[in-house]
Amino acid sequence: MSEWWAWLSSLWTTYYRLTVSYNAVYGDADDTVFTVKKFYYKQDKYLKFKTSENEIVEIRGAEGLNYKIEEL
Repeated sequence: MSEWWAWLSSLWTTYYRLTVSYNAVYGDADDTVFTVKKFYYKQDKYLKFKTSENEIVEIRGAEGLNYKIEEL
């Protein structure tokens, strides 16, 4: 029954692919990719979001963050 409920609720949930790069070049070794369920804060130097595994993640950058958000 819980699998059915998870499937049903996933029909209304939008997921995003978040790629965070700590320098100006995407695709190198410092990039981190997350699957995001919900964003709490999206600012130039601060991101707070919930992943698809229900973990709360906060990322801060003193010089600003380079990130891309893609809808899945």
